[in-house]
Amino acid sequence: MERHERIAKAIAVSGMKKGEIAAACGVANSAVTQWISGESKSLRPENLYALAKATGFRAEWLAIGEGPEVEESNVEAIPQPKMSFRYPVISWVAAGAWAEAVEPFPPGFSDRYEVSDYDSKGVAFWLEVKGDSMTSPVGTSITEGMMILVDTEADAIPGKLVVAKLADSNEATFKKLVEDGGRRFLKPLNPAYPIEMCAEGCRIVGVVVRAMMKL
Repeated sequence: MERHERIAKAIAVSGMKKGEIAAACGVANSAVTQWISGESKSLRPENLYALAKATGFRAEWLAIGEGPEVEESNVEAIPQPKMSFRYPVISWVAAGAWAEAVEPFPPGFSDRYEVSDYDSKGVAFWLEVKGDSMTSPVGTSITEGMMILVDTEADAIPGKLVVAKLADSNEATFKKLVEDGGRRFLKPLNPAYPIEMCAEGCRIVGVVVRAMMKL
């Protein structure tokens, strides 16, 4: 492998753009292009070491092709923990009435909480799925007993799974939001259940952003 091929490989593996390499090495973009193409037969030591530092490849390997491509290390990378967020588990009646309260979930509102990696846009809560209206024979299926996380500020667009409150019910309901002819409907994933119109008095409480099975 020629030097320009080694340089091209190092830059490609690093994922950096030519402009970024040029800035890191203190040269013009055209110089980097010449390094890669082989037009430039000389490479100053300071540019070589800057290139090695930027790409993570060893300067000796870049220059003459000897030794390992990168420095070997006996230090094992430690995976960084994901952030987690704590949300209350509430009842379907409470979910249906959440918007009517000045402070929906004050401290101590719920004695049960679950965590998620999802950072909500607004007030969020968990619900335990009841019944089999969202159990589908194919594709996405949310079965009874699963937990769903509802974000009250997420965008409720057609195709999303939502929690809504119908005018004639005190409880919230969990369905797929669909639109047809400019009208919105709440569609169960289980074809055995009827589709309901989301008309006057129907409020979208929030969008389901996570679902999990509790064992």
